[in-house]
Amino acid sequence: MAEQRNRPEAVVGRWRAKWSKLAFTYLAPRFIVKTGRLRFNSNLPVIQSATLMPYPSDLSLDISTIAKIEAVPLILDMVKHITGMRFAAIARVTETKWVACAVDDSIDFGLQPGGELVLETTICHEIRQHRQPVLFKYASDHPVYSTHHTPQTYGLESYVSIPITRTNGDFFGTLCAIDEVPAHFDEDAVCKTLTLFAQLIAVQLDVVAELETKAIELADAAETGIVREQFIAVLGHDLRSPLSAIRMSADLLEAKLPAGREQKLATAIRQSSQRMNNLIEDVLDFSRGKLGGGIPVKRTLVDNLGEVFIAVINEIMTSHPTVKIHQQVMISPGVFCDAGRMGQLLSNLLGNAVAHGARDQPIEVIASMQENHIVLSVMNHGPAIPDILLPLLFQPFKRSAGGGRGEGLGLGLYIASQIVTGHNGTLSVTSTSASGTRFVARFPGTLEWMNAD
Repeated sequence: MAEQRNRPEAVVGRWRAKWSKLAFTYLAPRFIVKTGRLRFNSNLPVIQSATLMPYPSDLSLDISTIAKIEAVPLILDMVKHITGMRFAAIARVTETKWVACAVDDSIDFGLQPGGELVLETTICHEIRQHRQPVLFKYASDHPVYSTHHTPQTYGLESYVSIPITRTNGDFFGTLCAIDEVPAHFDEDAVCKTLTLFAQLIAVQLDVVAELETKAIELADAAETGIVREQFIAVLGHDLRSPLSAIRMSADLLEAKLPAGREQKLATAIRQSSQRMNNLIEDVLDFSRGKLGGGIPVKRTLVDNLGEVFIAVINEIMTSHPTVKIHQQVMISPGVFCDAGRMGQLLSNLLGNAVAHGARDQPIEVIASMQENHIVLSVMNHGPAIPDILLPLLFQPFKRSAGGGRGEGLGLGLYIASQIVTGHNGTLSVTSTSASGTRFVARFPGTLEWMNAD
């Protein structure tokens, strides 16, 4: 008779009978029994199943966080293998709820991720208070758990539950395994191994939480950056109209006033407004580059690129009478480029050279054709730029550490690099005390190159 009572099918039958009794006695309003198996009642929200009803709103984040830990399925499988039990789970245990976050079930216990048990019917409720593991292999012969309500309620004979404690000391829940038949394992070895698993889960919970926090911060920063760039673009655009009126008025005053102090004041107003206009154009180009995938470049066949370069050099020399520029401009007609952007490229490179170069030595400009490529080189003498700063020169709002005299925003070299990129070219820099600082822009200058593919 005793052997018949201990057969697996007899034990399973008693377990299912107790489970059904529990359903009607304790959980009658929350469960229904259908076709001989326990099913969750989808019409009532108190006890929920992930397959039939949404996650509980207050613990859905914990369930989804556990689901993001790739090692969880392997951990649960290892728990079953090490303990010899056929059900393993990770449970979120709070002051009021026991919710399954991950389940590996080979005994048809009836729980899925998001499913709940009545907290007071679980041993995990007690573990939450004393924070100690609970293990037993044969509840019927155990001095404490032979009369405990949880094994009797659920028909359990073997049980392991290890607390999962976050690194900040907060209690998350338990890593547990159960079976309705006795298990055979080394309690000390199982306790140590599952404790390591619980610690791994706790660490991964912190990692996932930190990654999600960083992702939110990055998204917020990106959104803030876009709004800031849009604001800058709108502000720069709106400033151009009043600035144009100031510059036109200064031009009229400069032309009509007699030579003397008043005319010099008008000239100063015109020059200052021109510098402001250049700053605004830099800001607008920066905004276009950030918001529109790069500074717009309209390439056409240009026959006078050399003249464009010479005009820019003359403008710089007029604006800075004390600066000496040695030039060699040898550009053939029929260059495929955006002439306006090419002038802006040279103007920005020269502006950088004037700001950071030695005043007592000339700036060197060489523009030439090399194997169907345009090569533009601008060199100035002065203190060498440290190697660690060279990669940063083409980033926006960056300046060299050479104590320059410029009044710009640190956008000139960034815009220059964007212009060259828009021409499918490269912009490089070298800097030594002996040879000076040299920027070299190289880009294809023929239409045929664009159609080579």
